[in-house]
Amino acid sequence: MKSFDYVITDEVGIHARPAGLLAREVKGMAGSTVSIGKTGDEKVVNVLKVMGVMGLGIKKGDSVTVTVEGGDEDAVCAKVEEFFKANF
Repeated sequence: MKSFDYVITDEVGIHARPAGLLAREVKGMAGSTVSIGKTGDEKVVNVLKVMGVMGLGIKKGDSVTVTVEGGDEDAVCAKVEEFFKANF
């Protein structure tokens, strides 16, 4: 299991469109499960569940923890972290 923390810098946080982009990005990474939750919060959801990600209510300034399990964890984690830096 690999994980990283990220502070959201996007003005509107993670709403429908960015959650959908994240799901689309991760969908192509077969064999890996990617989850997200607010840092320190018990609620964690699979990023493929767009409504679940939106339900976290992630806003600008929130710190999130992203966890990758299965598949090539190192490569998937690096790719997802790069996606966050480019989009959130």
